[in-house]
Amino acid sequence: MARFEFLPTALDGLLVVRRWRVDDQRGFLSRMYCAEMFAAAGVSKPVSQINHTLTRRKGAVRGMHFQVPPHAEIKVVSCIRGEVFDVGVDLREGSPTFLCWHGEMLSAGNQHSLIIPEGFAHGFQALTEDCELLYLHTAPYHPEAEGGMSPVDPRLSIAWPLDITEMSERDRRHPPLTEEFKGITL
Repeated sequence: MARFEFLPTALDGLLVVRRWRVDDQRGFLSRMYCAEMFAAAGVSKPVSQINHTLTRRKGAVRGMHFQVPPHAEIKVVSCIRGEVFDVGVDLREGSPTFLCWHGEMLSAGNQHSLIIPEGFAHGFQALTEDCELLYLHTAPYHPEAEGGMSPVDPRLSIAWPLDITEMSERDRRHPPLTEEFKGITL
């Protein structure tokens, strides 16, 4: 039977999901999501949007993106082709791990996903060519609620595994965090 293991990280609410495959002579089955099991792990909001991305170039970075209340969202991120270094950054105002990040290798092979809680920024770096990710979102996209920060912001000091080969113009334009930034109030 396909099942999950939810592994905590040093950042409260940011979880690694280990998906167990069922293999046989035909191939395999890997369950991506089960509302009952995810609710038991603390993700009880329904999935309202599913996105699929392709990042063609090794070394490319997407992120760091988030949505603010009342449209804050939980994301469940899975790599279904290739391998990525997936990152969540705690932006919750008053959190003891404010501006701390956690990175996790996600790949089609390791069957891991990352649960990005509300109040976190998310981004990733492609470690192989042609990486495909599947995102489950608990809130639909609202452009007026979108926020972002530079993936190379010195206050974050994210240790990207590869030299960055590509970023969108939008991600390049995110200004550096200032001392005035106190986080997201949930």
